[in-house]
Amino acid sequence: MSGSRGKQAHHRVRTATLVVVAFVVLLAAGAGWLWLRLNGNISTFDADGLSKNRPGAGAAGQNVLVIGSDSRSGGNKDLGGGEGDVGRSDTAFLLHVYRDRAHAVAVSIPRDTLVDIPPCRLPDGSWTSGRTRAMFNSAFSVGESAKGNPACTQNTVEKLTGLRVDHTVVVDFEGFSAMTSAVGGVPVCVPKDVYQGDLNPHRGSRGQLLFPKGRQSVSGQKALDYVRVRHGIGDGSDIGRIQRQQAFVAGMVKKVREQGFNPATLLPLADAATKSLTVDPGLGSADKLLSFAMSLKDVDLHNIKFITVPWRYEGDRVDIVQPDADALWASLKADRTIDGKDAGGKRQPGPAAPASPEQVSGEGVSVSVANGTRVSGLAARAAAELEKHGFTVGDTGNAEVRDAGITVIEFGPGRAAEARTVARLFPGAYVHGVAANGITVTVGRDFAAAGGGTSAAPEPSAPAPSAANPGTLSADVAATARSADDDPCANLSYG
Repeated sequence: MSGSRGKQAHHRVRTATLVVVAFVVLLAAGAGWLWLRLNGNISTFDADGLSKNRPGAGAAGQNVLVIGSDSRSGGNKDLGGGEGDVGRSDTAFLLHVYRDRAHAVAVSIPRDTLVDIPPCRLPDGSWTSGRTRAMFNSAFSVGESAKGNPACTQNTVEKLTGLRVDHTVVVDFEGFSAMTSAVGGVPVCVPKDVYQGDLNPHRGSRGQLLFPKGRQSVSGQKALDYVRVRHGIGDGSDIGRIQRQQAFVAGMVKKVREQGFNPATLLPLADAATKSLTVDPGLGSADKLLSFAMSLKDVDLHNIKFITVPWRYEGDRVDIVQPDADALWASLKADRTIDGKDAGGKRQPGPAAPASPEQVSGEGVSVSVANGTRVSGLAARAAAELEKHGFTVGDTGNAEVRDAGITVIEFGPGRAAEARTVARLFPGAYVHGVAANGITVTVGRDFAAAGGGTSAAPEPSAPAPSAANPGTLSADVAATARSADDDPCANLSYG
């Protein structure tokens, strides 16, 4: 690395897609001999920092949180790791492997997303107070330790999504660099010539050419430079960079698959990666890693998807868009793919049903009801159910948009507790606050499928969902998905 890439620039360079290491290792480690070589490579983090109030484990697929670490320890310092002694992370995604083991989706969470960070354990054993509207990537730095705080990030993701994270994997610069070299490079697409000054805008000069315009293969330091550069490509945003990073992950997965599952290819790849992995104790040995990896080896490239959690800008930060994000988490929980298909495979009996509706009392609570579907009489049936439990029903009628798959309950200021009571009559509904006063229930096809109305003829491509079988996501969310077999030049943010 030249002197122009000094330490001062390193902490501004984002770690973003270094997380590909963990993802590809999970996909690539597909032979029994690996554990002999890899077992001594894997480090684990202390699970005592995990929340005692976690979401319950369901019957659906598995969730793996993958975190990129901007560590300056070891060889990372020479590759562009962060400055100082505090572990940082600017990238994370939640990998959901569906129960049918034929589909998987990686959901990126932007580093600047404003989230609630629950209490987290400090290195001295004490716990912090929870924080609201904090940047997502700050969770990893809680405690200011060199290794970061993966347990705090896991707690934050579980609070955000309502999903139980089965495993967490942390990966650093050194592992990423070695992985890209082990596979012989990853194909990328560059829209214009990119120079050293684009990687480090504080350099003061254009510097040498890093990437010529066009398709090319990158590995090692060059791969690091590509996934970290932001200002020289596209609109300069972190969101745009996430899209390119997802394309890079897809290209790396595809490259591994093309080379085949054989010892000559996989041993150097997995050996390089696991030396830089830190995982939870549940994934802390090669045989455990292998067991999970074997469940992924048959997922078709087209069925490996990449999306970003529904978002919008909030000043120079990012806010999560509701109810789209809740619809996404509910779809994953129910093992429905982003295009609405059931990927649950053979299910085991689920948890016990919620408390009987007869225990719900709506005395003193007023509710308006709208029919968000084309199922005749659904609003009237919902109103009757509410009145049976003592709620006062005001306006009833049809919603402006009548294609709702999931029931939505909106509440105004000071009505959150009452809205939660209403939600007990509509299992699986999405509950969120709005500026308008009162409480409004917009019933969806899930209410009809659960017996709330006379079902209309179902559409062949979109069967009516139930509370345990959510409908498809919005077209805007589904349209952003990238498949692992997509062209590396397609659907990139070039401004």
